[in-house]
Amino acid sequence: MKFQIEDVTVYFPYEHIYPEQYEYMVELKRAMDARGHCLLEMPTGTGKTVALLSLITSYSLSRPGDRPLKLLYCTRTVHEMEKTLAELRLLLSHVPPDLRRSLLALGLSSRKNLCSNPTVLSAASRDSVDSACRRLTASWVRAAAAEDPAVPTCSFFEGFDRAASSSNASVLLPPGVYTLQDLRAFGRDKGWCPYFLARQTIRYANIVVYSYQYLLDPKVASIISKEMQRECVVVFDEAHNIDNVCIEALSVSIRRQTLEGATRNLNRMVQEIDRFKATDATRLRTEYNRLVEGLAQRGSLPITDAWLANPALPDDILKEAVPGNIRRAEHFLSVLRRLVQYLKGRLQTENVETEGPVAFVASVNSQAGIDQKMLRFCYDRLHSLMLTLEITDTDEFLHIQTICDFATLIGTYTRGFSIIIEPFDERMPHIPDPVLQLSCHDASLAIKPVFERFQSVVITSGTLSPIDLYPRLLNFNPVISRSFTMSLTRDCICPMVLTRGSDQLPVSTKFDMRSDPGVVRNYGRLLLEMVAAVPDGIVCFFVSYSYMDGIVNSWNEMGILQDVMQHKLVFIETQDVVETTLALDNYRRACDCGRGAVFFSVARGKVAEGIDFDRHYGRLVIMFGVPFQYTLSRILLARLEYLRETFQIKEGDFLTFDALRQAAQCVGRVIRSKADYGMMIFADKRYSRHDKRSKLPGWILSHLHDAHLNLSTDMALHIAREFLRRMAQPYDKAGSGGKKTLLTQEDIERMSGDAMEIILCEFLCIVCKYSGGWRSFCRKSCCRQAKARGATEATSILGEQRTNTLVMNLHVYRPYRYEI
Repeated sequence: MKFQIEDVTVYFPYEHIYPEQYEYMVELKRAMDARGHCLLEMPTGTGKTVALLSLITSYSLSRPGDRPLKLLYCTRTVHEMEKTLAELRLLLSHVPPDLRRSLLALGLSSRKNLCSNPTVLSAASRDSVDSACRRLTASWVRAAAAEDPAVPTCSFFEGFDRAASSSNASVLLPPGVYTLQDLRAFGRDKGWCPYFLARQTIRYANIVVYSYQYLLDPKVASIISKEMQRECVVVFDEAHNIDNVCIEALSVSIRRQTLEGATRNLNRMVQEIDRFKATDATRLRTEYNRLVEGLAQRGSLPITDAWLANPALPDDILKEAVPGNIRRAEHFLSVLRRLVQYLKGRLQTENVETEGPVAFVASVNSQAGIDQKMLRFCYDRLHSLMLTLEITDTDEFLHIQTICDFATLIGTYTRGFSIIIEPFDERMPHIPDPVLQLSCHDASLAIKPVFERFQSVVITSGTLSPIDLYPRLLNFNPVISRSFTMSLTRDCICPMVLTRGSDQLPVSTKFDMRSDPGVVRNYGRLLLEMVAAVPDGIVCFFVSYSYMDGIVNSWNEMGILQDVMQHKLVFIETQDVVETTLALDNYRRACDCGRGAVFFSVARGKVAEGIDFDRHYGRLVIMFGVPFQYTLSRILLARLEYLRETFQIKEGDFLTFDALRQAAQCVGRVIRSKADYGMMIFADKRYSRHDKRSKLPGWILSHLHDAHLNLSTDMALHIAREFLRRMAQPYDKAGSGGKKTLLTQEDIERMSGDAMEIILCEFLCIVCKYSGGWRSFCRKSCCRQAKARGATEATSILGEQRTNTLVMNLHVYRPYRYEI
């Protein structure tokens, strides 16, 4: 399918398009024309990904040049990355061959997901895989292998390096779309390392799909994305939690195990220094001279030697010489020992302590003799020393790296952070577990370089409501901010608010009610009634793991769980990834064979964020309670105070916003396309309040009728049966008349003609006001004669070129049409 959006020919891989997809593309193009950022909320299951890819790719193809527009598409998980690349492959198959001949798109993930070397892949964790790769590919290892063939190296990397040295790196990977599996297969066929091939190629690719951290985490972004051009469109998909991702990128936690591991790391480094003094003292002298000259790094490092970068943001890193008192390796390790010893002392407290970075740095200086400048250079100095000592097993040095992360951040930032020391978890006060946390409260710090560096940033998701809070949290001004509704030929979404049980007692997970036996029993009766009436799969979300464990145990004691299992099998999400994956697989098998199943999950968990329960896997989702954060958390309280003082965001507003976006994300798992159908039950009396309910996305609120508010279990059961009966009837998928939900190419062309008619009318009104004839040519009474006269006047007043420019770009000025 091919159609026009103003001056852009859009290539779309399907024969029909949803109206909201077309509107989404129009708004996205306006933001790209204005070279600004945008916030777009698109209902789940309406083809947001393909709309983004189609418009941005077509926009780039319509504007070829020396530096064509590049797309950086950021996803949360590898699964979403693969789905995006599969959709992109389908799209490019509908682009004319002469245009797609030069397009290159690929995904980039960690070594664990791309490596082809079986020896490296045998390592257990991601950090261990990185370390195993470094042991085979570091520059000093390869130099030693050149002299002694017995030294093991990676044949895949050696093959890639020979190919990259003998030809232009931009031609190593032919044009096309490459998923992670494709890259591994290509690497095996060529005998090349797919990870380093992808790392090298992303500079030349037109479309790159990778994780949020590759742009938001300074330690990774400074290595992976530092050479990206400004002419980029950055898309953060499923970005409803992007503020939390930004905060986690700049936060550090230190426990006793961290400090003990750091002590072992320091002892190991002392041994390495002594060894080098005895065998190669010139290496340490060379490093010292380099630091005297102000070169903390060795210039341009080989791609295999680059470890994680400085945790501070690029603009905040000092561009000067390393302080004299940490230039010598022995002196630097002595400073780190004093810092570790100081932190051990701080962890011995019996009371919760909260400090700002300024007070904490002053305390470190007075008690350990380490000033702010020394702290700021800790990470760079550690990186330089590890390169000098030729340390390859980086996974064993994660503890000292964490300490240096912490030191660099507290030495760099004075606002937006807090140091919180807790001797135990308040939910388990009898278990001593001291932790020192450097908590970032300002999400705008991590994303600020992205907004400043790239031409357009698109933040999109199905659950961004209330959308006006994101510009305040992330401290930016979007040129477009819009929430779209879902066009349907039938009401295939049935949200309900249940406030009472079958005994008419209120239900809620409020702290003073959640343990009430009546509430537990009513929640259990609700589930029991629904499993008997609803076919196939049912998904239940709870507010926390502890609450889920407690209520499931209570249901078991009451005999409710046994009654539920008479109708459907029950599966439970745990905090173990392997167990949860197995439970999900068996849940799907139970739904496929017709037995039916119930899946118990947790809001903010892995299942709530990335797993779809489409079709018969999810006919009903029950949200038990409102998933507020743990409001006694010291970190949360410190963040709320910062938001109130800095951005004037009230505590209650933020907590409600955060809880409702999580609830919307949970219930949104049940609808993944317009052909699908499902019910959503918000089981808590607080959802009946307007201040809570109004924070839900518009596409849910538009189907939440007044008759579905303040329900009891019996009423909800009746509505569910009626809904399922309606969904069993045949329906018109394309729609007809004024409710058309599938648009053909002819429909789009007709809509484009109508849109240009409206634009011309508005343009004439602007011209008439500009020329002093506003009253004579009000846009409400425009006619053909007025249009002809207005166009003539416009040309005479503004000139032909200016008139044509205004006609083509009027949509950019639409909000200000009465000001020109």
